[in-house]
Amino acid sequence: MHGIVIKNTGSWYTVKTDDGPVIESKIKGNFRLKGIRSTNPVAVGDGVEIAVNPEGTAFITAIDDRRNYIIRKSQNLSKQSHILAANLDQAFLVVTVAHPETSTTFIDRFLASAEAYSVPVVLVFNKTDLLSDDERHYQSMMVNLYETVGYDCRQVSAVTGEGIDALTALLKDKVTLLSGNSGVGKSSLLNRFIPDADARVAEISDAHDTGVHTTTFSEMMALPQGGYVIDTPGVKGFGTFDMRPEEIGSYFKEIFRFSKDCRFNNCTHTHEPGCAVRRAVEEHYIAESRYQSYLSMLQDMDESKYREAF
Repeated sequence: MHGIVIKNTGSWYTVKTDDGPVIESKIKGNFRLKGIRSTNPVAVGDGVEIAVNPEGTAFITAIDDRRNYIIRKSQNLSKQSHILAANLDQAFLVVTVAHPETSTTFIDRFLASAEAYSVPVVLVFNKTDLLSDDERHYQSMMVNLYETVGYDCRQVSAVTGEGIDALTALLKDKVTLLSGNSGVGKSSLLNRFIPDADARVAEISDAHDTGVHTTTFSEMMALPQGGYVIDTPGVKGFGTFDMRPEEIGSYFKEIFRFSKDCRFNNCTHTHEPGCAVRRAVEEHYIAESRYQSYLSMLQDMDESKYREAF
């Protein structure tokens, strides 16, 4: 029997079968995907084959080939990965310039990973209602930076409803991953998209101005207008996984464009003479923050490197 994984609680997978019924399923201990060292060999969004047991549960016996996925390095096991979701039409990366502040390093790492696996990303700048004049100016600069690179950016407020209708329109008939740091308002946005979702919303910690985890597992939910949203736990860090150093530049759109003019085909854009990318950084055609994110990803090959901040 075939179905799609719509929820993952760690030990159980909820599978919505093609025929309609929803069946709680498990994977056998020896079930692993070839070539992927993952803490979750099956992810929300995966198409799977299941064998139903007499008691009404099932075993997952096979997984369909994935169209794409979003993957990051497992925070606990540096040589393993964690797949956030599979078979996506797009991802909404929810960010905030304050309360709490999302780092550009985190944004760039997510965007590069999405580029690597062909997942279009919309950057959703939430909590615009809370911004001071200076913070609003900084957000405008951030939006200008990422729109110049080539990303769709939306400025919204889940509280006041600013920009929500236009954002909701992008969801129709698509499978969309909702991701971001804890505390950026993913649950509040989800409640806007699906009014009866009743997603729990936590207060931001006053002491640290950082997010409190409210979603503890990944789940795919149907949208009223058609399509699905995959809600995921807040991501504290985003260590990149299984990227060769020579590939990383191609996942930064502007670095890839300028790299064509480098003197050497295998230029790492770190020290080589005639590097068009470093010249573009010096001349402000490439943002310094983006270049620094690129350099930090080059260092991910060092397994002993501390990655908690990413």
